[in-house]
Amino acid sequence: MKIEIGKEFPAYFQPSYPEEFELFSHFEVTAGIPTVLFAITTWKENGKPNVCFHAWSCFHGDKTAFFAVMGNLYQHTHTYANIKRDKCFCINFLPLDCYDRLADTINQNGYEDDEFAVGGFTLSNAKTINAPVIDEAFIHMECTLKEIQDLSGAGITAMITGQVQHISVEKEYAQGYEKRYGEDGFMMLIPAPQDLVTGAPNQSAIANVIMKKYD
Repeated sequence: MKIEIGKEFPAYFQPSYPEEFELFSHFEVTAGIPTVLFAITTWKENGKPNVCFHAWSCFHGDKTAFFAVMGNLYQHTHTYANIKRDKCFCINFLPLDCYDRLADTINQNGYEDDEFAVGGFTLSNAKTINAPVIDEAFIHMECTLKEIQDLSGAGITAMITGQVQHISVEKEYAQGYEKRYGEDGFMMLIPAPQDLVTGAPNQSAIANVIMKKYD
């Protein structure tokens, strides 16, 4: 038996915080699909570095180009304005032990805040674009803006596609699986899976990748 959830909001769904279903579709917690967590870094208009802790994205391309496709980026944010203005951004993959520091940049992210200082991160300059990078990241992706789409047309979020111009990888992470996939590797966001029978909320979770099979 399958539980069927349609596009109308299920009245029995309980939010885990008051504004949850103002910010996110109920399909988010119906599916609970994990995605990789990372930090988007840009310059604010006043020259202060900006950090955006983000998920809801994928990475793919063909032999001619490679792309970072970032969904669900809110249009009212500094990050959206910075990318739209400067036409570039950097993606930084950090290990799980940086999670709390990245969360601090969500809680203290005013226009005048140096968000690298808020998170205690070391700032370097990207090699091919005008963006800051987090030294503590084990992989950096330097991206130029390819496209912005408002998929819903509601003016709330945007899907931003960046074309990857350069990648830097820490030497420890440059050979094989051990460092990239485990406690020191990619962080995954598991969106709080709603109890589809009772409507009760759950907490979101953070996970690491565990290798189970080789293809």
